[in-house]
Amino acid sequence: MNDLSKSDPASLLDRLGIAAENPGACLGPERWRGGGAAIASHNPATGAAIASVRLADAADVDAVLGAAVAAAGEWRHVPAPKRGEAVRRFGSLLREHKDALGTLVSLENGKIKAEGDGEVQEMIDIADFAVGQSRMLYGRTIASERPQHRMMEQWHPLGVVGVISAFNFPVAVWAWNAMLSAVCGNATVWKPSPKTPLTALAVQHLANHVMKDLSLPPIFLLAICGNQETLALVADPRVALVSFTGSSVVGREIATTVAGRFGKCLLECAGNNAVVVAPDADLDLVVPSVLFGAVGTAGQRCTSTRRLIVHRSRMAEVVARLKEAYAQVTIDDPLDAGTLMGPLIDAAAVENFQRAIAEVVAAGGRIVYGGNVRHGPGFWVEPTIIADARNEWPVVQRETFAPILYVIGFDTLDEAIAQNNGVHQGLSSAIFTQDMRAAEAFVAGTGSDCGIANVNLGTSGAEIGGAFGGEKETGGGREAGSDAWKAYMRRQTNTVNASRELPLAQGIQFGAPRAD
Repeated sequence: MNDLSKSDPASLLDRLGIAAENPGACLGPERWRGGGAAIASHNPATGAAIASVRLADAADVDAVLGAAVAAAGEWRHVPAPKRGEAVRRFGSLLREHKDALGTLVSLENGKIKAEGDGEVQEMIDIADFAVGQSRMLYGRTIASERPQHRMMEQWHPLGVVGVISAFNFPVAVWAWNAMLSAVCGNATVWKPSPKTPLTALAVQHLANHVMKDLSLPPIFLLAICGNQETLALVADPRVALVSFTGSSVVGREIATTVAGRFGKCLLECAGNNAVVVAPDADLDLVVPSVLFGAVGTAGQRCTSTRRLIVHRSRMAEVVARLKEAYAQVTIDDPLDAGTLMGPLIDAAAVENFQRAIAEVVAAGGRIVYGGNVRHGPGFWVEPTIIADARNEWPVVQRETFAPILYVIGFDTLDEAIAQNNGVHQGLSSAIFTQDMRAAEAFVAGTGSDCGIANVNLGTSGAEIGGAFGGEKETGGGREAGSDAWKAYMRRQTNTVNASRELPLAQGIQFGAPRAD
């Protein structure tokens, strides 16, 4: 249990710079404004208001974008390793405030304290990664077919990056984008979820400390705003890249708008992730992996395990083991150390849970564990296992952001891979097997069609070192590690002619010979 938050939540908010009412737009240190309506942030465990935020109105968002453009114009001239030093300082501040910020994530989002702290650790990890990346923004030299010509490619800053993040990872996803965006020479405007605005305010205060201490231009900016202002931000040509995390429906609308103005888009949308349990699977690995994947964050991760595709010879044993494991899940205050599952984010999420349960039962699914709403203060449901599900059912084809696990049978590996791939989303996937051939088949080009494909570990809990993202209606974007930094830069191909001749490529002869 975290005594600071349990006994004196006001002290926690004060330490992180959060007042009872807060302006929702920030143009840099000591430059706060908010001309829109006030909204309250609620603790999903109790339904009680924590603090309020005055939203950014259209004029505020315009001012934020103007400040971002000016900052980006200045920041691009700073050498990349010096940009990395700013991110290094940010990472140090996050280390100092990890416990407090992790507690606030838990308090406002409802995920358990261990996961709140883990989310802040992701921010620290991506900061460390970005610091190293600041010295490795590599281009390449390319062989030219023309004598005394040198071809090369370079990567340059984009300008302004807009980050629209979701409630389920209220700070980590911003960090995946903003830390890399900063070392790449951009200014980042953050539009967080209105369901978790206080965590964004807390992070912005830390960003302001870094920018003030190092006398930086305002490269980290904030606009907590409504739908109309968000749409204006997305449509604004000053925003070179829009990074969006959320539903596929909204992602499609954003991509259409951004494409209409020839901007760049990075989408991290829905997941409908499956675990395949082969005949030879080690259930001592399967059960805890599926438990965390399906129950962690109350099933509100984009990588949550939603479908369990089990060989029919292991079906009874797998379901029995999972029922036993689910029965040991403590559902309680997410700030208590023994809690494994907290609440859903709000009443709408509970209603979605209820609709999905009713629909899958009507289709022929069988509840073998859970399925109920826990009434009282807050937004509580039971983690649920549905047996006898079919992959083609509409409810199974959808992503329901709740702890519902659909158990589906298979007979052959080809059938299991087809079911894994047989949904519109393509984020994360996993197979549990001791057969090398089955494992290799799953990760081959003819295997899982997801952006993440694991062997003998679950769908959830990716490391920041790999590029994170998926295919199909997941959106195709990549964030965090590997070469994801390239999304925040523009590529330029250069050819330098060091000769006294002007040969054309492909051997083309054009015009009269040059006179000596």
